[in-house]
Amino acid sequence: MANDQQPLNGAYYGPAIPPSGQPRHSHHRGRSCFCCLFGVFWKILITLIVLVGLVILIFYLIVQPRPFKFYVNEAKLTEFNYTNNSLRYNMVLNFTARNPNKKLNIYYDKVEALAFYEDSRFASDDKVITHMNSFRQYKKSSSPMSATFSGQHVMVLDSDQLSELSKDKSAHVYDIYVKLHFRIRFRLGDFIFNNDLKPKVKCDLKVPLDSNATFTFFAVTKCDVDFWN
Repeated sequence: MANDQQPLNGAYYGPAIPPSGQPRHSHHRGRSCFCCLFGVFWKILITLIVLVGLVILIFYLIVQPRPFKFYVNEAKLTEFNYTNNSLRYNMVLNFTARNPNKKLNIYYDKVEALAFYEDSRFASDDKVITHMNSFRQYKKSSSPMSATFSGQHVMVLDSDQLSELSKDKSAHVYDIYVKLHFRIRFRLGDFIFNNDLKPKVKCDLKVPLDSNATFTFFAVTKCDVDFWN
């Protein structure tokens, strides 16, 4: 049988492969660039957070900041009479503020004292006396303060509160709660932190009535210092 195939003059690699369609990569390229930018952003953000954390940790280890301490050393109550929904009072409190920090000084720019009895405020003193009234307290030092509460205040007490008042009157010792509001700043070397902190000092006191018939002494009381509430 005759062979109709044409002779091969070279190597044969099979039929030609048709060209494929044009690649569609513009959408994927844009998405890839966005992912790269997002990844770089997160790396920078995490690096900044770590650096800030290290700075805060180093600052804390070097400075070792501590909150100041506050005490009521003396309380003198010469009048506390409640009649006809009106309270007449006369009380003087002497405080001591202690700065335990080794490297931080404290500026007291404003001190206000409020006095409460049976959850009712009966007096305030926005001119708490300090040495110089607004002053700088040096590191590892103590400073005296005093507040005077005197006058008359309308105050309505319910039956339970009147019962507590009767008990206090019989014992010649009154449960008086004092709160002090501060406006303070801290100083480290020549740098002053102007963050205008406003901590509160809370003192639960048992104040004896000062009279010839009683000989109860006031016990020095440590107050709570709160920077957040």
